[in-house]
This record gives sequence, structure tokens and C-alpha cells, in this order.
Amino acid sequence: MAFTDLLDALGGVGRFQLVYTALLLLPCSLLACHNFLQNFTAAVPHHHCRSPANHTAAATNDSGAWLRATVPLDRLGSPEPCQRFTEPQWALLSPNTSVHRAAMEGCRDGWVYDHSIFPSTIVMEWDLVCEARTLRDLAQSIYMAGVLVGAAVFGSLADRLGRKAPLVWSYLQLGVSGAATAYFGSFSAYCIFRFLTGMTFSGIILNSLSLVVEWMPARGRTVAGVLLGYSFTLGQLILAGAAYLIRPWRWLQLAVSVPFLIFFLYSWWLPESSRWLLLHGKSQLAMQNLRRVAVMNGRKEEGERLTKEVVSSYIQSEFASVHTSNSVLDLFRTPAIRKVTCCLMVVWFSNSLAYYGLAMDLQKFGLSVYLVQVLFGVIDIPAMLVATTTMIYVGRRATVASFLILAGLMVIANMFVTEDMQTLRTAQAALGKGCLASSFICVYLFTGELYPTEIRQLGMGFVSVNARLGGLAAPLVTMLGEFSAVLPPVGFGATSILAGLAICFLAETRNVPLVETIEAMERRLELALHSDFHDSGKYTGCYNWKN
Repeated sequence: MAFTDLLDALGGVGRFQLVYTALLLLPCSLLACHNFLQNFTAAVPHHHCRSPANHTAAATNDSGAWLRATVPLDRLGSPEPCQRFTEPQWALLSPNTSVHRAAMEGCRDGWVYDHSIFPSTIVMEWDLVCEARTLRDLAQSIYMAGVLVGAAVFGSLADRLGRKAPLVWSYLQLGVSGAATAYFGSFSAYCIFRFLTGMTFSGIILNSLSLVVEWMPARGRTVAGVLLGYSFTLGQLILAGAAYLIRPWRWLQLAVSVPFLIFFLYSWWLPESSRWLLLHGKSQLAMQNLRRVAVMNGRKEEGERLTKEVVSSYIQSEFASVHTSNSVLDLFRTPAIRKVTCCLMVVWFSNSLAYYGLAMDLQKFGLSVYLVQVLFGVIDIPAMLVATTTMIYVGRRATVASFLILAGLMVIANMFVTEDMQTLRTAQAALGKGCLASSFICVYLFTGELYPTEIRQLGMGFVSVNARLGGLAAPLVTMLGEFSAVLPPVGFGATSILAGLAICFLAETRNVPLVETIEAMERRLELALHSDFHDSGKYTGCYNWKN
């Protein structure tokens, strides 16, 4: 008998699983706010050079005329954001008059910003425009670097210390560092605290998913995993609403950070994964948690009958050969694990590269950033509904592969839409982003089911590092657009299609009990290979763990 049979005996998908999942997914929704926060806190408003200090009086008397005489117009007829005339060109005030070869200079006295949409952003506060515009992207890259470091750190710690301890710490770290980001007044401090905030992303998302999966019977894992995706989508809609109501960037930063201190307080109630406790010889605490589950699910009598011997009868065959392992080498040492790890490295990197390439700079679509954020969030809902249905009735492998390949084709097709068709470009990008978001959350669930409990967090942390590398590479691919507008969409689309093909080499896990040990996973591979040879006379390359 498997551990999932024990969960079924204690109520299956009962009240405990529902409450537990809700308490874990609520923080994940606000976590999405931090991922896309710079779409609003680092928005770039319309701006132009400030008038010289000795010309303040003239500018006050007729600001419109003064602006026309001192700031040239760009090709769209708007004031040039980064240059001004060295001397006022009064001739420009006359109709149908132009000035050629007038001397110009940079904005030596600073900039004037349009405060009509965004009262304050980090761009306005620290003048991250013109020569300093790359610092805005640097701040986002530093945040993604924090996510990368967090994936490596918390992925390893979770297998050593359990799922709960890193999760509780991540809530506290995010609440404190997020609030500190809004409090301190220098750009360097902003980057440091954003880095610390980014570290918590992986600590929260990976441990939340593992706890949900490890406390959920096999028949409820698909829906629970996809609910994580819906919570992330909900977070994007919450961010759009919060950013619309709270325009100053410091107050918005504070508003999406303080709730994590509340999550930190109630997270002490959350029980540790009994699977992990049993794997590490803490059977007494595991039984206490299982009895709590039984009581909440209305199976108190079944819980009272639990003893070490009863629990052992469920997990003896699965845990008998377990050994505690925390080395990254364990992800490559044996054939089955090595195949899973190599394929997932490609999938996570490519999915993240394309996803963040589309979602991290909404101003490039030329429409209201609030509207685009809502559209990108809303489109995820039907996409994830389709993904949920196909994962339940078709399987994980076909679902993820189809969404990744479709997303890649949508991104490549978008480069054939001209820039003056902004609405069509935005809608097409939103569809591609919806496919990528759906495949992302399917991959989270798929990865959790592929790796054995013994190294599940280590494996998820490792492949998550590859996703963060993809997030870091996304701005670099976008910068290739300065050489050719074709390169970014081709890069994002091709990697997404490559990831879809890599999925085909993985095993299907729909309705299959979780594997607990590396040795058990290798035995499944041997049985699958034997079955393939026996049934067809040759190895087909695709195997199903149910055989």
C-alpha cells in the first residue's frame, strides 16, 4: 500500500486539505504582485528637460511657448525626452517654421515629469531616464537574481529542514524586506531589499506546492496544482486594482508587502509534510499530524487507531530503501533521475525566458499599463481552465507540450503584426502569455510528481534555478531588438517550441502515486523498459509509469 492510500483512509480530499490548500495559495496570489510590481512602481512617464535655473521666470510666464522654444520635438511630435536647445529658439513659435542644426545639449538641470497617471515612481525619484535608463532594468534584474539565489538556497534547505521552516522564514523575510524597500530613500537600498524580496519567491512557491502535493491524495493533486496557477493569475488582477487605487510607488510597495507578516503569524499552525517526517525518521510527529488531519476530516476514530506499525504498513515498501541525500549529484547519478533533470532544465529555462520576455514590460504595447495588466491576467483564466481539463482527462505530458508549442507559434506570429496595430499585437501577446502561464503551472505540478519525495525539493529547487536563469536572460534577448526587431520574438518563440519537444521525453504521471525514493523510481524505469521491449520487441523511448 502507498502513502496516498493512508490519506484516503483519513478522509481523502477533506476539510483539512481544502483549508490547508487555501491558506497556502493566498500568499501565492500576493507573491505574483511582487513579480510584476515594477510595471507600475518603475513606470516611465512622459518627460522632458527642465528649464535652466536662470530662465525660471520666463518659463513661468508662458510655459507652453517656452517649452516649444527650448525643447525639440521627436519624430512623433512630442517633446524630446533627453535633449534641449542650448539657447531658446524663438523662431519656432511662428507657424510652419523649423530650425536646422541648432545646438543641443543634455538635460543638465534635470527633467520635468508628467504626474497625471503616476504621481511617483522610482524613475521619477531617482531620474532613471536617458543615460540612466538602464538602471531601471538593472533593478528588475537584481530582483530576478534574488529569485535565482533563493531557488538554490531554499530548494536545498527544504530537503534538509523540511518544507515548513523555509516557508515560514520566507513569509517573514518578504514582509520585512518589502516594507524596507518602501521606507529607505536610496536607489542602492532599493536594489538590496528587492534582491532579498526576490529570494523569498522560490522559498514560498516551491514549498507551498510541495506541501499541497504531499498532503493531497492522487485524485486531488491536479486540481490543487492548477489552483496555484489561478492564485498567481488572481495576484496579477489584484496588482492591477491595487496599482490603480494606490498610485504613489512607496504606498503600493507597502500595501503588497505588509500582508506577508500576517501570513507569517498563521503559518505556525500549518503542519509539516508527514511524508518528509517519515522519510527522516520522525514518525511520532508524523502520526500527530496525521491524527490532526483525521480529526479535521471527520475521521477521528481512524486517526486514533494509527500507530507506528499501522503507518509502517502503508509506507514500508516505499521508504524501506530511503537514504537522506542532499547532493545535486543525486539529480544526475541514476538514469531515470538524470533523464528527468535534463529535460526539465530545458523546459523550465525556456518557459521562463518566453514568459518574462512578454510580461515584464507592459508599456511596450502602447496601451494603458493597467488595461494590459488586466488583459494579461484575465486571459490566463480560460487558458488554465483548458489546461486543468486536459491534465485530468488527457495527461500532463500532452498538456504541457501542446501549450508550450502553441505559445511559441503565437510569439513568432506576433512579429508579422505591424506596430500600428497595437490592439492586435497586445491581444496576440496576451494569448501567448496565457499559454505560457498555463504551461508554467502545469510544469510545477508535473515536476513535483516526477521527482521522488527523497529529493523532490532539491530537484524542484535545481530546475527552478534554470527558470530564474531564463528570467535573467529575457532582458538580454529583448536588447537584441536594437540590432533586429526579428530576433526577440524568434528567440522567445523558438525556445518555447524546444521546451515543448523536450516534454515528450518525460513519463506521464496522471493518477500515478508519488514516488518516494530514488531506488523506487529506478525500479519503475526498469519495469517500463522491460514492458516496452516485451510488447514491441524494441525500446520505444516513451514509457508510462502505470505499467
